[in-house]
Amino acid sequence: MDKENFDEEFKKLWDENPVSNSESEKEASWEQFHSKTFAEKKKKIKPWRYYAAAAVLLFVLIGSGIFFNNKPQQENIILAENVIENTSSKIKFIVLPDDSKVELSPNSKITYGNNFALNRKIEVDGLVYFKVKKDKQHPFQVFCNETTTTVLGTSFTVNETEDEKVTVELYEGSVQMNVKGQNQKWILKPGEKFTYGNQTASVTEFSRFIDFDNQKLSEVSQYIEENYGYKVILPKENLDQKITIRINKKEDLKTIVQLISEMYNLNFEINEDLKQITFQ
Repeated sequence: MDKENFDEEFKKLWDENPVSNSESEKEASWEQFHSKTFAEKKKKIKPWRYYAAAAVLLFVLIGSGIFFNNKPQQENIILAENVIENTSSKIKFIVLPDDSKVELSPNSKITYGNNFALNRKIEVDGLVYFKVKKDKQHPFQVFCNETTTTVLGTSFTVNETEDEKVTVELYEGSVQMNVKGQNQKWILKPGEKFTYGNQTASVTEFSRFIDFDNQKLSEVSQYIEENYGYKVILPKENLDQKITIRINKKEDLKTIVQLISEMYNLNFEINEDLKQITFQ
């Protein structure tokens, strides 16, 4: 119903009310009501509204790109792979898009999608150590052969041998293990090792620490060089000093260096370009 017809119908209803007031009073009342109800309001347009509208339009257009894509999103994830392979003889250190850290052993490989920060799924071939950044909204999943390791934040190694046996060793935190086609789940604690091969799964303990019992400080330096790839330079007077210490085999390098510096009252400098640690 247009505005003109609406006016006529409404006025008829108004006129049908009991005659308790004069025609002039009714007319005045009607005009007052009409002017307030149907008055055309002038809208003040603020310049920032144009910018807001433009921003919304831009957002819609960008977001719509997903729907204009002819291929399903899951397929795009598979096609857009990142493959990192270590063909050298030394450990390769990698920082993933979600800031998780990876130590890629020689002859090992990892594969993950371009949207890894939101979809933290990664495939492993060989021996890989993970130090996962905590993110409860996006579980971290490692796929190796028929096994799946799911974590929220922890450090562990995943190793697939040539005979397709998979071993997961947990150093910190907690992980859940699943095997393809099996309903059983295994929850590992630090110091536990999960092994899967020939369709058989088992959980055993392993030593996640290395102990130096009254040994020379130079032996700790050698351990750092062999396992972290950094050359350690110590003052001559400290080389033969004895140390007793227990180190998590996957401890952060800087934590070890700081501990040594505090125990022997030494300063240190880490040169990332030369992969060298100098105590003085």
